[in-house]
Amino acid sequence: MSEPNNTTARPTAAKSDEPWTVGRLLGWLTEDLRSRQIESPRLEAELLLGEALACDRIRLIVDRDRVLEEGELARLRALVQRRRKREPVAYLRGEREFYGRSFRVDRRVLVPRPDTETLVEVALRRSRDRSMFGRLLDLCTGSGNVAISFARERPTWRVDGTDLSEDALAVARDNAMRLGALWNVRFKHGDLFQAIEPHDLYEVIIANPPYIPRAEIEQLAPDIREHEPRMALDGGEDGLDLIRLIASGAPAHLVEGGLLAMEIGVDQPEAVQALLQQAGFCEIEIDRDLASRPRVVSGVWPGAQLSA
Repeated sequence: MSEPNNTTARPTAAKSDEPWTVGRLLGWLTEDLRSRQIESPRLEAELLLGEALACDRIRLIVDRDRVLEEGELARLRALVQRRRKREPVAYLRGEREFYGRSFRVDRRVLVPRPDTETLVEVALRRSRDRSMFGRLLDLCTGSGNVAISFARERPTWRVDGTDLSEDALAVARDNAMRLGALWNVRFKHGDLFQAIEPHDLYEVIIANPPYIPRAEIEQLAPDIREHEPRMALDGGEDGLDLIRLIASGAPAHLVEGGLLAMEIGVDQPEAVQALLQQAGFCEIEIDRDLASRPRVVSGVWPGAQLSA
């Protein structure tokens, strides 16, 4: 950016002797990202420049005329080159906001998405009349974003998170420590219910399992396809492999009236609803995300009823 080269373009409207100010870089980077079909190019430009300068987006506005030092330009150049290879911004920054908290993330875990906040909201809403000292199990916990978010909202509950990936659990434990949730959140290694004891019972079981049909993975954006963990994406031939296992295995670990809630793909609500019905669940609901797409299917294991 300080000098033109074959990997880093300069803004065409800029004069060669103009200094690289914050404002000039924001304009150049926004256009560079837009030309590469990056969604929200202005937002990403602000996030990348903020990361390079170790400042927030407000400071970028205040310091719009500040000229960057060579070390700052070098840091930004490295970030831009990685983003051009479609590495997710969350990995470049090492964090992603979820449910009002900042979670550390890297290539070991799926990037938390706003759509998944619907899963937290459903679990909170449909368990609000339960015991003050309930238990929740979060399957396929990944970075721990769902488990920790619920635990912070319900500090008197005990929350268990399980994952088949030891690497993911290391990230989850780090997040729990940073966000003050270690005292009521525990993470366990294992495949779904194999990570817990046969007699363990919960008021709520939630999961954001892999649900993308295998044949569709190659059609995903390169940010996802080439960088995020395949194990966290691949749901088998029809995307429902783990959802079937969860629906059939959850009753053995739910109290009467307990809730099962799972995130799903937008074209899967009817199929998942049928799976819950076949497993014996009642009061089945389909909740939509912020974009009004079907995102969470939940149901009650028969017995004393949860609030709808």
